[in-house]
Amino acid sequence: MLVKKRALRYNKQQKPDSLKWRHIMVEEAKRTLAYLCPACRQSVAVERSVFQLAASANELPCPCGKSSLRVELMGARVKLTVPCLFCGKDHTVTCSSHAFLHEKVLAFSCAASGLDCCYVGEEGPVFAALQRLEEAVDKLEAASGEKGAFLDELVMQEVLSELKEIAQRDGISCTCGSHRWKLQVNFSSIDLFCADCGGAMRIPAATASDIDDICCKNKLVIHGQD
Repeated sequence: MLVKKRALRYNKQQKPDSLKWRHIMVEEAKRTLAYLCPACRQSVAVERSVFQLAASANELPCPCGKSSLRVELMGARVKLTVPCLFCGKDHTVTCSSHAFLHEKVLAFSCAASGLDCCYVGEEGPVFAALQRLEEAVDKLEAASGEKGAFLDELVMQEVLSELKEIAQRDGISCTCGSHRWKLQVNFSSIDLFCADCGGAMRIPAATASDIDDICCKNKLVIHGQD
């Protein structure tokens, strides 16, 4: 597990002793959900099985008791109410149930700051994304309110350069089959939009880890609209 500057609040449900139930729990899909608590500013990560999430609306609180992430599975859609460290408000976001239950990692962002506020997916990718977010928060705090065009101009330039190289190889496409896309540059990220179906993909551009991540990619696939 990655060592973090912020104390990580991680809560796994205790598994039953029965060998039968252990086998069922191993086979059952699980989701890791993570966010930064706006009250105590700590990372909060919780693992839940699909059965637990589907049984009823879930309140996933920070141990400090001052914030909680709410998840509601509503048939084909999932609604999340996410506390936001950056703007201090709760964001209500939705996605398809299929994406929520099967994607390696989903990121939900604060429109005001351009930074991610919540992750859902497999444990490893979620923790990696959470570490990058913590690095971005550390940079924001170190800047002491001196906000430029980007959180880190050098990182943004490098990520844009890598993105240009991928585009020159026709390496950007959408699951709908389109190779036409649009780009939007934010304070600490870049958004790619499919020009045909409107699907979106966010590329972090805030830390050195974000440069390493995109340098490893030969292509980028936007997930089309459901």
